[in-house]
Amino acid sequence: MLWPMFYLALAFCGIAVLGVLAVRVGVEVRRFTRAVGDSSERITRAAEDLERAAVPLAGRAGATGGAGEAAEHAKGRASGRVRP
Repeated sequence: MLWPMFYLALAFCGIAVLGVLAVRVGVEVRRFTRAVGDSSERITRAAEDLERAAVPLAGRAGATGGAGEAAEHAKGRASGRVRP
């Protein structure tokens, strides 16, 4: 009768350990999802800031010829006609 009681106690301890580990995993998952959400919000804010900062630059580039001038300058540099 001693061995079955020992095995029963050992099984109970094993299940208790698995339960504790499951709770710890749940807590870590909740913490990780919160961190991912915070990071996602920061990335969204950074993208919005970048977009707001790019609008005036795009307007200035459009007013001065922007990409067309840059392309002509790059073509000229490649052919050796324009100095950097």
